[in-house]
Amino acid sequence: MIGRGSRKFSLAVLVGIAFVLLASSPAAAHAALSSTDPPPNAILASPPGAITLTFTEGVRAVSQRIKVIGPDRSVVSSGNPTTTGSKLTIPVRTDAGKGTYLVTYRVISADSHPIGGSFVYHVGAPSADPPQEGQAAITKVDPVVAWTLGAARYLGYVGLVLLIGPMLFLARLWPARLSRRVPAQLVATGLGLLAFSTVAEMYLQGPYTAGTGLFGADADAVLNALGGSYGTTHTVRLGVLAAIAVLLRPFVRPQGPSTVDLAVVSFFAVVGLGTWPLSGHAGVSPAPAVSLVADAAHLASMGVWLGGLVMLVGVLLRHANARELNAILPVWSNWAMMAVIVLSLTGVAQAIIEVESFGPLFDTRYGRLVLVKAGLLAVVLLVAWYSRRLVLAPAPKALVGVGGGPAEDPEDLDEDLDEDGEPPADPPVRSLRRSILAELAITGVVLAVAAALVQTPPARSVADAPPEPYAVTLTTDLFRVRMELDPAREGGNSLHLYAYNPAGEPQAVVEWTVTATPADGSIDALDVPLLPVTADHAVGEPTFPTPGEWDIKITIRLSETDQATVSQRVKISE
Repeated sequence: MIGRGSRKFSLAVLVGIAFVLLASSPAAAHAALSSTDPPPNAILASPPGAITLTFTEGVRAVSQRIKVIGPDRSVVSSGNPTTTGSKLTIPVRTDAGKGTYLVTYRVISADSHPIGGSFVYHVGAPSADPPQEGQAAITKVDPVVAWTLGAARYLGYVGLVLLIGPMLFLARLWPARLSRRVPAQLVATGLGLLAFSTVAEMYLQGPYTAGTGLFGADADAVLNALGGSYGTTHTVRLGVLAAIAVLLRPFVRPQGPSTVDLAVVSFFAVVGLGTWPLSGHAGVSPAPAVSLVADAAHLASMGVWLGGLVMLVGVLLRHANARELNAILPVWSNWAMMAVIVLSLTGVAQAIIEVESFGPLFDTRYGRLVLVKAGLLAVVLLVAWYSRRLVLAPAPKALVGVGGGPAEDPEDLDEDLDEDGEPPADPPVRSLRRSILAELAITGVVLAVAAALVQTPPARSVADAPPEPYAVTLTTDLFRVRMELDPAREGGNSLHLYAYNPAGEPQAVVEWTVTATPADGSIDALDVPLLPVTADHAVGEPTFPTPGEWDIKITIRLSETDQATVSQRVKISE
């Protein structure tokens, strides 16, 4: 039974967890930019005093990555940006003059992912050579940080496997004849890996969301990254691990844990498993209750299945005798089958919620990772089916209960050792060991894919993200022309053209002509009617009937003799 000191410690941990959970606010859905004031590509008569960005859900600002750059490439944002719910406000100086302004932003969504982007607006008229900052520079995550964070999550999954599997065997399937030292060491290793992984993730979330190098995030960036549910859930996880470490003693005693011991540890296990979905995609999905249960059950079934395989191949198939294996393997096989069923069903549920349709399944990185994971799991299931056939094959001897036989004499064991110093296994046992090793090898890759999925924005949020306007400046010996196409998607679009002379000053245009032709030549060129707004600015409303690459050809006539044509290939999204 659990001792008095352990009960007091467990109660203290419970109070702490309750306080942390009650003090935290619920997570919202994955955020996306819904509108800006001023709108992208807007032409204003006078500079605004502030820029407002509205997202679909509440966000937190990454202040050092939010700025407004003026026409002269100086930073004109003043003071710190502020967030109120779903609104981000950036104060701006009003003395930077006319031209194009570039707004860059980076915020943290409720599911802990950084969201970044940029857009431009114009005061008076667009600049001939506007300030530019590549989208990759705004939204980038340092590859070393991304790899290290993925490795930390991978270690956490490994720790979960080493914790759940051995504890389950110690509680219900461990032969009384065998020492509990090895599985206890595996449990301790699992706890250590989980604790290390949790602390590492808490630190790495700082540079991950701030877009800095591995050691580039200051204390404020780390605290900002941990300000939402991410920090809360990881703190709770550390408390759960501490409680389980204290409550392990009954599991390593020869008589094993009591029913009360199992109930208390199971409670903490449920709380701990819930910290994974609450800190990631599942906690902010369109169906949070379903996602939370499915994700926690997915992790638990993974731990039961893979942890059990580790126990079999690493300990029991080497040290248990035939009678013990005949009693253990059929029971374990049924447990594994149930775990695989739960794993498969919850995986399908997660995919349906996070991907939503077949298109993003193939068009987004998240969807392709889901397909890779599903393919690898299918291979593992085939190997697991073969393992189950080996386990359920008719036993050559009558079954005896676990621990039902006396311990072998050490001298007799020495006589039966094979050339590797191990007792010779029956052919089915050797085959089973190889099969389980194959399962573990493939599922090791599956865990790596799962770690990558956690860092990847869900397909549903990518599909729902607002389109980015397309803008480019094309140059000839006679003029420069800036083309802005919004939203660069199938269907109706808005086209703005601005003409400049080679020196960058507005250039009067006598005649504008624009055509759009699909790159594959499937249809003839489409004429785009244009309306001159000023002498150097024209607008049009092109309609693209199909997505894909289109060639936009712009012909500008400056006089009876001066005329030139430029062309640009543009990708039109669905």
